[in-house]
Amino acid sequence: MTDQATDQARPAVLLTGPVMEEVVERQLASRFDLLPLDALSDATAAAVRAIATRGKERVDEALMARLPALKIVANFGVGYDTVDAAAAARRGVIVTNTPDVLNEEVADLTLGLLLATVRQIPQADRFVRDGKWLKGAYPLGPTLRERTVGIVGMGRIGKAIARRLEAFAVPVAYHSRRQQPDVDLPYFASLLDLARAVSVLVVIVPGGAATRHLVNADVLAALGPDGILINVARGTVVDEAALLKALQSRTILAAGLDVFEKEPHVPEAFLGLDNVVLLPHVGSSTHHTRAAMGQLVVDNIVAFLDGKGPLTPVAETPWPKA
Repeated sequence: MTDQATDQARPAVLLTGPVMEEVVERQLASRFDLLPLDALSDATAAAVRAIATRGKERVDEALMARLPALKIVANFGVGYDTVDAAAAARRGVIVTNTPDVLNEEVADLTLGLLLATVRQIPQADRFVRDGKWLKGAYPLGPTLRERTVGIVGMGRIGKAIARRLEAFAVPVAYHSRRQQPDVDLPYFASLLDLARAVSVLVVIVPGGAATRHLVNADVLAALGPDGILINVARGTVVDEAALLKALQSRTILAAGLDVFEKEPHVPEAFLGLDNVVLLPHVGSSTHHTRAAMGQLVVDNIVAFLDGKGPLTPVAETPWPKA
């Protein structure tokens, strides 16, 4: 058999976009043909056994329908709201994500964003750079003391955030779909009730239709004029227009945002506000953690196509199959 015939017989992995070339693509290329999304055709689709996706492009039922041999969709990241997992389940396709390996990194960033927001660190930095310190001291600002933090979503990352806040001697309460039996913290079944009871809301829930605009104008009003919102979840979880209005009118005190509804496009009105800290979705953006995420993408695809089963299937496509 010629090398060309051998290559043609190899299964293919469809890449919806760049996925950690130095980790994912290099390792996968040793065993599979890598097919960019823009090279997908009727002729190439039949060989695709797996999709590696970073969430920039949707993996929907229409795409899966073009791939008769598709077995697994490996998502780079914990959130997989751009993958139609329900459609995958109907088609017998496994979906995986990359949980746990980024918990601590995102929790670290969350505390950094919270401190930057409440202590106005970027604003103080600009104060020095603009020469304003020569004319007088920086104004007194808000504090983390005497605050209670409400965590919206008490999954793996939420628990890691709570552990860090405990070390800061900051009381914590939480809201999630259900009370967590292993979490000894005040639980609020109602997000509005949580917002009324705390002065900081940290949002760390999955994206998707179920959580779209979960934090709306009513929640922000309940948080109140001393309230601070931190969003490290998905931009769609917060009603961006309502948040902008709340910041402009001082319905809430401040916000720290790592995510936006239409990334990388940030509404221009946010850029002129002095009570918001803006980050470019860097919750897990370190060499260490991104490499671990990429490795888990590779390991999921290889293990599953070798018949060993996926390592981290999502809830909609459990393994072994129900």
